[in-house]
Amino acid sequence: MRIGIIALLQESNTFIAQPTQLSHFEQDMLVTGDAMRERLQGTHHEVGGMFHALEDLSVTPVPIFAARAFPFASIERLAAEELLRRMFAALDEAGRIDGLLVAPHGATVSEPWPDFDGYWLTELRKKLGPDLPIIGTLDPHGNLSPAMVAACNALIAYRTNPHLDQRARGVDAARLIVKTVRGDLKPTMAVAYPPLTINIERQCTHDEPCHSLYKFADEQLNDDSVLSNSIMLGFPYADVAEMGTSLIAVTNNDLDLAQRLANQLANYLWQHRQDFEGHLLSVDQALDQASHLTAPLCLLDMGDNVGGGSPGDGTWLANAISERGLHDAFVCLYDPAAVEQCVAAGVGGKLRLEMGGKTDNLHGPPLVDEVEVLGLYDGQFEETQARHGGFTKMDQGPTAVVLTSRGLTVMLTTRRAMPYSLKQITTFGIEPAKFKVLVAKGVNAPLAAYKEACKSFLKVNTAGCTSADLTQFAYHRRRQPLYPLERDFEWAAS
Repeated sequence: MRIGIIALLQESNTFIAQPTQLSHFEQDMLVTGDAMRERLQGTHHEVGGMFHALEDLSVTPVPIFAARAFPFASIERLAAEELLRRMFAALDEAGRIDGLLVAPHGATVSEPWPDFDGYWLTELRKKLGPDLPIIGTLDPHGNLSPAMVAACNALIAYRTNPHLDQRARGVDAARLIVKTVRGDLKPTMAVAYPPLTINIERQCTHDEPCHSLYKFADEQLNDDSVLSNSIMLGFPYADVAEMGTSLIAVTNNDLDLAQRLANQLANYLWQHRQDFEGHLLSVDQALDQASHLTAPLCLLDMGDNVGGGSPGDGTWLANAISERGLHDAFVCLYDPAAVEQCVAAGVGGKLRLEMGGKTDNLHGPPLVDEVEVLGLYDGQFEETQARHGGFTKMDQGPTAVVLTSRGLTVMLTTRRAMPYSLKQITTFGIEPAKFKVLVAKGVNAPLAAYKEACKSFLKVNTAGCTSADLTQFAYHRRRQPLYPLERDFEWAAS
């Protein structure tokens, strides 16, 4: 048995003006064949789990194509077309396959195809025919489309946020496709689309209200006929027709049961919809509370959530911390120009520096202060534990660490850096325990890493292209009505 593997992942924020280009994929991951195996086989990524499970079952994995770009804007047309060209060329070269494992993200948007995941999965189905099994994994921060569902025999989303179970879900998908090819099972999938969106601030799966939602979903799995179920939390920063939450159930050849289960999940969510509205805390409110909480404290910068595509140079919190004179605080900012100036000054050098706030006017003005350069680094680090994203080797580019005159430690990077690993800071001479406040540019994803160092967390509703306040976004394509953006309507799955 030969099982092919294809992955194409990007979280596309349509509220960012600049496009995602092919170079963004080339900088992150754009590989075929054996190079794909070398890059992903030993990782905590879902594709790493696929390789492991197939080989454990004495099945031959056929690595075909893998592309990933850092979360950013919609993919421009030429880049989207080139990705598809390379994908299908690699598929042609792969030879015979008996089934195909796919790893779309679920929230990928391109200029010609807003439902880019649905488009490329549909094209795969057309090429491979109706009978070859296609089973995939999804990031629950996707906006599930009917096209994605129609193209696949089964789709399985991660069950944790922060995403610590990616490898396990890849294992599940691989085991399921082997049983499907052998004729032991017939995966049958149904979906429900309740008209609501879950606020990003409410999406941590080990906290309420998600904890009870997933517990309810777990109870469905006690039925041996149920192969899997998934909760697609949704990605609100993509203005597409599918934006919002959806529920998936997969059974063994029982479509009616699958639909009933998906509807049960959807109705549960709708009945508890008010619990999934965001609790929005302003910058000033967060800093007022910070003085009463046990240090080290982590402030989660929701408006500059790099994992949602933001620029990573937002300064609302950095400026507020500096203005209040809060000592022993840390923040990371994307700022290649500032890094270049620090390199010129050298370690121990002192200079007046404008930091962050350079991408646009939405994420705050530059932080301006006299600084001392504490260290200069290459920006490469490794994380051996399972962390959000599933990757082990990371590179934030040449990095500078500086101390401002007001006691704020700033790490400046030449690549946008997602705060998913404490190694991102400890590798470069920063000890979290020495700080009262650490700012992480994320919402739920940093929790797994920063819980090792921080006693308390506050999710801060800063302005930005990933703000938790969805009323700040001008949507044109999303479905309507959609709770809580619209409230005066009733709904039930039937």
